[in-house]
Amino acid sequence: MTFKPPALLHATDRSEKVTVNYELLARQLDVLLADETDLLANSANLVGLLFAEIPRLNWLGIYVLRGSELVLGPFQGKPACVRIPLGQGVCGRAAQRMESLLVADVNEFSGHISCDPASVSELVVPLISAGRVIGVLDVDSPHKRRFSIDDQRGLELVCACFVRLLERQRDDLQNFI
Repeated sequence: MTFKPPALLHATDRSEKVTVNYELLARQLDVLLADETDLLANSANLVGLLFAEIPRLNWLGIYVLRGSELVLGPFQGKPACVRIPLGQGVCGRAAQRMESLLVADVNEFSGHISCDPASVSELVVPLISAGRVIGVLDVDSPHKRRFSIDDQRGLELVCACFVRLLERQRDDLQNFI
């Protein structure tokens, strides 16, 4: 018998707007990672869970901060850019500013780095531990204006939960994977 998690998605109407229960995702993440001590495995499971449960995505992954650049970590989707300098692109700016960036149309974002030309909107949430950025969660969609402020807040909640779970395993999370 295989485990099948409960459905998390609830269409709010017949339009393309879909809501995700991020609080439930955070609780599921807590259970999923509770007994595992390998940070790479936990990072991969975060990415797998989110990619499976958030609709209308074409790419989702983690970039880890290594020195002055972000380096590709676990992801779901097409092959991606491996290194992104701090301050460049949506990921580099979010990491440098230590704040989430929600971009409705990446074609209108000055300095956007195109890893997959199908990506049209993007949401990047920094992973912060002990007041320092350790990486970012990067989420892309082929749909313009796919992400809302609710998605941003929800993914910030999930990322904060993820970092707390990692901190239980190790004090210093710099180069955590």
